Amino acid sequence: MPQVQLFIPCFVDQMYPQTGLNMVRVLERLGCEVQYNPKQTCCGQPAFNAGYWHDARSVAHKFLHDFSDDSYIVGPSGSCTGYVRNYFDKLFENSSDHLLSNRVRGNMFEFTEFLTQVLKIEDVGARFEGKATYHDACGALRECGIKEGPRKLLSHVRGLELIEMNECETCCGFGGTFAVKFDPISLGMSQTKVQSALQTGAQYMITTDVSCMMHIQGYIEKQGLPMQTIHIVDVLAPVD
Repeated sequence: MPQVQLFIPCFVDQMYPQTGLNMVRVLERLGCEVQYNPKQTCCGQPAFNAGYWHDARSVAHKFLHDFSDDSYIVGPSGSCTGYVRNYFDKLFENSSDHLLSNRVRGNMFEFTEFLTQVLKIEDVGARFEGKATYHDACGALRECGIKEGPRKLLSHVRGLELIEMNECETCCGFGGTFAVKFDPISLGMSQTKVQSALQTGAQYMITTDVSCMMHIQGYIEKQGLPMQTIHIVDVLAPVD
């Protein structure tokens, strides 16, 4: 039975807790033993991206010791996963935590990646009625190389019609503080993404990252458009 340490990113914890609960349901349904450390906090990515590396290192140090057990670390976020994998080595280079950092980085997996590459599962027995398109979140696609796995999982969901949009790999415009500092550009990128999705006739836009969902959904609601964003975990949780 695979042992999994559950990592719940900040946005999931504060705004989409159901996604975290659904991830547990799917993992347990697939035979995983899921553990949750209630002392866990942020991985430190916001501080790192803003240039506050000293503060980011302090938060990352706590992350290392919160997830020091030698078992898989699984989270519903390509962004957080990509950050831990690609930037912890910079934060802890030539430090006493360097070896622990390497171990944690090697144990870190995004949810869909864990299902398809570690468990070797593509059909989780899910049913979700509707027509949907898939948005490749930047963290998952560009930092983790996640492209086909989510689509394979979705292709086995009963009742789901998945249609590719033209701008599937285009950034939605969130980018953390980018959406705050460069609001007009960010808004234009959201518009491009949503218009491309609407052209497919989809009811849902599915993705791996709630940060993208939050940003895109804000634009959708502001414009009163007939679409809803949804995390892939929440699509895979309902059983057939």
